[in-house]
Amino acid sequence: MNFEINNLTKARIDKKFLKKVAQKTLRILSRNKLKTKEISMVVVGDAKIKGLNKKYLNKSEVTDVLAFDYGEIFICLPQAKKQAKDLGHSLKQEIAILLIHGLLHLAGYNDESSKNYNIMLKKQNQIWEKIIL
Repeated sequence: MNFEINNLTKARIDKKFLKKVAQKTLRILSRNKLKTKEISMVVVGDAKIKGLNKKYLNKSEVTDVLAFDYGEIFICLPQAKKQAKDLGHSLKQEIAILLIHGLLHLAGYNDESSKNYNIMLKKQNQIWEKIIL
């Protein structure tokens, strides 16, 4: 599995840590569930993520993370900063959690209904707990 991080912002991103998060998440999820052998994580701003959300999901709004079946995960840095502050944890942790969330999408999880959202959130939290221990 090849994992690459592209930072389109000027923020300091701990690539080594995020690569470990991705590797551990993929081990937990079983790579067989993924449709791709290569995964790229791209850190972007509000305008870029809103444009992608509109173009591919027909939603004209900013979101925190988008994942595409071809193996690309987009994380919105301003949203990650806001959520980290609101939830009382570090930006590093929030980006890691959003990465896990994106990987869950690539493994077939969706959060379109409240039931599926809760299932996905539970799995996301279980993975995060395993990673930090």
